[in-house]
This record gives sequence, structure tokens and C-alpha cells, in this order.
Amino acid sequence: MCGLAGVLGLAALDHQPIASVMGLMIAPLQHRGPDDQGVWCDNDEAVGLAHVRLSVLDLSSAGHQPMHSHCGRYVIVFNGEIYNHLDLRVELQTSALTPWRGQSDTETLLACFSVWGVEKTLKATVGMFAFALWDRQERKLVLARDRLGEKPLYYGYVAGAFAFASELKALKALPGFSGEVDRGALALLLRHNCIPAPYSIYRGLSKLMPGTWLELTSDAMRQQQMPQPLAYWSALAAAMTGVSKPFTFASDAQAVAALEAELSRAVAGQMLADVPLGAFLSGGIDSSAVVALMQTQSSRPVKSFSIGFREAGYDEAIYASEVARHIGTEHTELYVSPQDALAVIPKLPTIYDEPFSDSSQIPTYLVAQLARERVTVALSGDGGDELFGGYSRYFLAARLWGKIELMPHALRRAVAHVIFSLSPQAWDNIYRLAAPFIPKAHRWPAPGDKLHKGATLLDAASGMGLYRGLVSHWEPSDVVLGAAEPETPLSGRPPSLPSLTEQMMLLDALNYLPNDILVKVDRAAMAVSLESRVPLIDHRIFEFAWRLPMHYKVRGGTGKWLLRQVLYKHVPAALVDRPKMGFGVPIDSWLRGPLREWAEELLGEERLRREGYFQPAPIRRKWKEHLSGQRNWQYHLWDVLMYQAWLEAENASP
Repeated sequence: MCGLAGVLGLAALDHQPIASVMGLMIAPLQHRGPDDQGVWCDNDEAVGLAHVRLSVLDLSSAGHQPMHSHCGRYVIVFNGEIYNHLDLRVELQTSALTPWRGQSDTETLLACFSVWGVEKTLKATVGMFAFALWDRQERKLVLARDRLGEKPLYYGYVAGAFAFASELKALKALPGFSGEVDRGALALLLRHNCIPAPYSIYRGLSKLMPGTWLELTSDAMRQQQMPQPLAYWSALAAAMTGVSKPFTFASDAQAVAALEAELSRAVAGQMLADVPLGAFLSGGIDSSAVVALMQTQSSRPVKSFSIGFREAGYDEAIYASEVARHIGTEHTELYVSPQDALAVIPKLPTIYDEPFSDSSQIPTYLVAQLARERVTVALSGDGGDELFGGYSRYFLAARLWGKIELMPHALRRAVAHVIFSLSPQAWDNIYRLAAPFIPKAHRWPAPGDKLHKGATLLDAASGMGLYRGLVSHWEPSDVVLGAAEPETPLSGRPPSLPSLTEQMMLLDALNYLPNDILVKVDRAAMAVSLESRVPLIDHRIFEFAWRLPMHYKVRGGTGKWLLRQVLYKHVPAALVDRPKMGFGVPIDSWLRGPLREWAEELLGEERLRREGYFQPAPIRRKWKEHLSGQRNWQYHLWDVLMYQAWLEAENASP
């Protein structure tokens, strides 16, 4: 895990020495690579590459970057891991290659480029990565990103030069940078609590889409051409192909064995490291499955990590410790105080570089910080919900739409009126009385909020419209001034899949997973120089999962059925079968308590009006309703607060 930055056409930047500008760009990325750094420049071509290294494979100087290919044609800066690089080396043995200098996957990549070219190499890799490759022969820059979008890569023109980096802060360090807020991206933030690729908070700067690469020649750069990304793999195409070619297993046992084999292969590949390795463990289905499969392939206890909160409804540490005890891991847990969590908030604008408002960013940072005290690499269980049907919204939307579409519109409005007549807290109290009579697997966390959210969806014209309502926060046109909301997978035509549940799962894999979950994990882990790995989204597992008929994912009203069966071979069902809690913090009560003064300052009506990004009235209304306890608007308010905190930090920076 590392950080990279570079430019093409640096002569446009006031003729400053390339090496000194590369130093400016790479300095803000030291947290991504504290072990080593390097710069390479070609003054004739006005190109520069810079790299900071977190040493994970081949800790020797043979892994230093920027790295040159044996043939001398290519220079690369690389961020990530190629898990099958040793297999690729075996495939290359028949080629006339110079003997290997070291054991790094970066050297393997360069050898593959020399023999196979870029596209074939990308298709042959299994891994997470972003890289910049300079082709000295063709005078061409190549940028590429992994299939599911684990590793970030931003690019665009800055002061006339084409620039790129792992994080925006490196681009901001360029002389002549003058970032203008993209109000369309701000609109997306308020809908999704993140800014989806290819957009960024700055107009003219883009994120490279997952599964794509782009090329830019020196000549095209001089004409200020914006390169168009090319796809070497598509999650959408992989899912559609999988659905058209479903597996036919002879028995459930055969299906369980097949999935376990795929998961074990992915986990084994991602345990490759020359440094201490561990895993995040929440005690839920996904992380427990990853840790259990790690332990079966390790001769020593796996190091596992979890954090806990003492607030009711937010603590999963007790479950994690029970799972860890059963599996036999070397488990570390830390109960954090509200003060510990609140202390993270001022760091968020710097950690995430652009506004990002998934509040689970706070515990994610804290568990990464805990893990980094003992390991350099940590595996996580992210991705299981999107691939195996785990989110409660999948069932909620399907059930709701099945009822809503049969109801006359007037009746829908009457039902909504009844729901809104009681506050979420009142519904929570009623639900608490009824909970003993509801099966454990079907109980909801925060039922009052879910009922109020459901009531707002009664106007939906289709199942997909209902889903969009479920995953949207604000209606941006109501609150963002001067914004035209750009298109995303959620706003386009829904994928042609057999069921609403499958459509939702795929759209989450295209949007929520890469733009929220993976961003959250990467930035939080990298802020403390920890490499995170996500075995459940190995692209081979993605393709396998989409070939599974739905009854292997959802059965008896329960999601992740097949993944659960794999886990039950290692962990008793009683330890992991419980309602999904998520990985959150009590932002709702904090906003009424210790964060109230901070939030009031950022949400002040005069301030909002003066800054000119938001319509103050709807924000102030939600703030007052939240403070009174009438409604819980924590997620809506957090979207605005994270933008306001980012803007404040932006205005304060030199």
C-alpha cells in the first residue's frame, strides 16, 4: 500500500523544476507510505512520477519506486497488491526475461507489461491497485485502477499540466492549483453521503472509474485533450453474464463447498505479506467468515481487532470477542469513549480529502488505529452484503413495493399520515413492547426511523423508485444552490435483472460499495499507514456470486444464506445469527449533546447564506426538529456538517 503522484507537461507550471514540484506533491501523502519515497523525472518530456512506500512485499531496496522495467521501456509508480503475482511470474518463465531483481509484485507487473502489453496484463491480474505507467518508447502515460475500486486515483488538468495522484491533497499542492467547488458533486454528496466516481468535489478533477485505464500521449497533452477511460472489466457486464449462466449444483452441500473453495483461495492470496497481518472482526457474518478462513490457513493465531461503544445499540465488541474465542484468534478489543470518537471529527476533512459523510468513518478510523499498533496489513469483511443479499433494505423494499403497488394513492397518503403522527421515539417504544413476539432474525434496529423513512416512500412510482428513495438522503434540488445533479448508476435505467432485489444488489455494487464503503476503509486505514484488504470482493468471487441463483443468497427471508452455511462450518450459528447492527456511532444523541455547539456554528443561518452553497431554510428546519427530538435527522445533518467542516478546513488552508 502506497501513495503516488505525477504530472505530464510540467513546463506549463511556470517552468518550475520537475523534481521540486514532485516533492511538493508527494509530501502530503507520507501517511500512505512512511517507509520509503522516490522521484523520477524526464525533463525532455516534462514528465514526473513520485511515490511513497508502505513496505509489505519485498522489504528490500529491490522494491523501491519509481521502478524501471528490465527492458528500460517503462517506469511505474504503483499502489496496491497483485495477489497472483507469483503465478504471473511462472507464466512469464517461457519469455526471454532478465533475471528477477527482487520479489515485489511491482517488478512482476513491469515484466508483464513488457511481454503482454497493458490490457492483457490488467486482465491477468488479481488484486487491488492504482498505478501510473510512463511508456518511454511511445511517449505515453497510462493510468489504471482495479476492478472494484479499492484503490483511489484522481486526475485532471491543473494550471495547464495533466496531473494525477492517490489523493486530492497531492494535486492541491501543485503551484497554480485553484480548486472550484463542483456544485453537481455537492448535490451528489447530499443524496449519497459520498461523491461517486468519476466526480470529485473540484470541478475539472475526476476519479478514475473502477475497472478502467486511460492513455495520454505527450502530443495529446499539449492539446489539452482529456483522455477517455477504457474498460478492461465491468461489474455490470460480469453480473449480467453471471445471471445468464447460473450454476446448477447437485445439492446444497455442493454449493457450500464450491463457495468455501472460492473464499479460501481469495483469503489465502490476500494473506501474502512480509509484515505482520491481521483482520478486523465485528462478529458479524462477513468478517467472521473471513477470519475463520484465515485461521484455517494459518499455523498461528490470527490477530483480530474490534472496538466497542458503551452506548446501547452500538456495541458489537461483545459478539466479536465470542467469535474470536471460538475461532481461536489473538484478539484485541478497545472500548472507546465518546471523547475518543469525538476527537476524530476534526481530522475527517484531512483524512477524506473531500467531503464524505458516512458517519461510520469514525469507528472505521478507530479500529484501523487500533490494528496498526500490532500489524501492517488487515483484512476486512466488506462486500458480503452487496454480493450475497445482506442489507435489510433489500427485503424492506421488496415487501414494501409488493404492498404499495396494490394500494390506491389516497390510501398510501393516509397510511403515511398515521406513521408521521407519532415520533420515531414513540414508534421505538411501541416496537420495544412488541419485540419479544418478533423472530430474532426479523427484528429491526431503529424501527421508528425506518417507519418514517418508509412513509416518505409511499409516493414511489416503481420498485426502483422506492429503492432510490431508500438510499437517498436529501433531495438535492431542495437544498443545494445552483446545482445540476449529474447522472449516476442510480439515476439511469435500472439493470435488466429478474428481480428488484437483484437490481438493488447490483446498483449497490456499482455505487455504494466503491464510492462509500471502499473509500471509507482505504482513507481511514491509510491515515494510520495500515494496508486494508477486502477478500470478499476478489473479482472471481464477484463473478461466482452472480452465477448463484437467488435462493442461494436469500432463503426463508434471510440474506447471505450460502455465506452463512460456509461460516456455520467454523462458527456456531448461535454466535452470529442476530439482526445486522452496522458499524456506527450515536451521532443522533451527540448532535443534541457534545456536538451541539459545533454543529450550531456550522449550520448557522447567516453563515449558510453568506457562503452561498445551501438554501438555509430546509437545513435549519431539520436541525430544529432534531434538537427537539421530534425527528432523527442525523444522516441528513451529517451530510451538511461534513461539507461545512471540509469547507472550513479548505478556507483555512494556505
